[in-house]
Amino acid sequence: MTNLRKSRGFSLVEVLIALVIMSIGMLGIAGLYVQSLQAGRTSMLRHHAVTLAGDVADRIRANPTAGAAYAAPAGMDNNCVAMSADCDVAEMAAHDIFLWQAQALEFLPPMGDGTQQVVVAHDDTVIPQTFTITIRWDEPTPDGIPPQYSFTVPVNTF
Repeated sequence: MTNLRKSRGFSLVEVLIALVIMSIGMLGIAGLYVQSLQAGRTSMLRHHAVTLAGDVADRIRANPTAGAAYAAPAGMDNNCVAMSADCDVAEMAAHDIFLWQAQALEFLPPMGDGTQQVVVAHDDTVIPQTFTITIRWDEPTPDGIPPQYSFTVPVNTF
């Protein structure tokens, strides 16, 4: 007489092995999710930096005779955009830089070391004059150097 034993269900060892394999897979998926969130944040911050740099370049092109006034360290809100305001080109440049710095603080994380986040350098020794626009923000990077976006725009004074 043969005694046939039928196997019923899984043993505890098989269940534990399956749980270990699934947990390793879930940890991999969680790591990919965190990496994609970081990449998305970096992409968004770089987009804001490029947009802000383009905005100030357009402001400089709209007020080309202000020259070195755009390279001043800090602008002020002198309400140049009000209908009854009568601002000269330097006051308009100060107002533009004030608005630009406010936007940079709103959309980009400020520098932790207290250095200026947005910088415009003016070079009138070349024709046409050039403005180098640099935007820096604080973000963890593998090499520890904060990211920045910089470009030079030539502006004719007409």
